Amino acid sequence: MLEERGSPNDFEASVKRARSLGVSEQAVLEARFLYQVDRGDDDGLVAMLPDFLARRDRFQPEDSEIFAVREDWLAVVEYVQALAALKKKDHDAFKKHITEAFWLSPRQGNAFAPHIDRLRLDEAMRDIRIDPKTRLEALDAKEPVELAGLMKERKALLLHFWSPWSRECEDSLPDFKAVALELQRHQIAVASMLAESEPEARKDARELIATLGTPPPGAWLIDEGQHSPSRMLRIQNLPTMVLLSTEGRVLFNGHPSEERLWQELAKLAPDIARPPLRKE
Repeated sequence: MLEERGSPNDFEASVKRARSLGVSEQAVLEARFLYQVDRGDDDGLVAMLPDFLARRDRFQPEDSEIFAVREDWLAVVEYVQALAALKKKDHDAFKKHITEAFWLSPRQGNAFAPHIDRLRLDEAMRDIRIDPKTRLEALDAKEPVELAGLMKERKALLLHFWSPWSRECEDSLPDFKAVALELQRHQIAVASMLAESEPEARKDARELIATLGTPPPGAWLIDEGQHSPSRMLRIQNLPTMVLLSTEGRVLFNGHPSEERLWQELAKLAPDIARPPLRKE
């Protein structure tokens, strides 16, 4: 059950088998927690809040598979409450619960800190507009490409910030291809933005892109110049995906694995389906 990384149906089947073998409800709740964390599904975690609160004062170390001490467990309860406050846009409550989570379990800080960054990024993105008339150099064309041209008769534009020098970007390219093809079927444009402009990076990028078939999905651009989208969008990690409306408003800015990306895409195309991740 703790190792299940498949579909929700697969996970529920694992839970059913675990219960039949006498696994405690606390361990089941912990497994659900890890499953939602792995999926990046904050809404799924928030939906579990009543279960966390109901078991808050009934933690049994001997039944736990992942928490060594009571403080670690209580920190997670505070963490889920912080996510619920964030969803309600109650910033004071978010700060209160996330601070308590840090205090109870500093060693889990790496899990808590990204949500503070997320809050600040979301606030910054509210005032950002990417000019659709922005023109960027293309890897496979002589003339610059205007974003407005990519958006023409499309519902939105997904920007995929990447680098051939990032192992995660390289490993995730097949998954990106599946995502790009699914988006294009639903009239959502896709443009990959190369983070480096050095000749070596361009050469390595072209070699990786060639592995995706001909033609590779979407447009392949170089992110540079005075109006670099990465600077405006505060891109700090690769890969990152940014979903833009046709007016240039930011609908999503984050890691490709985040469930929030697909929630925003579903608002544009209700029939869109997240492709299954490539099996290693």
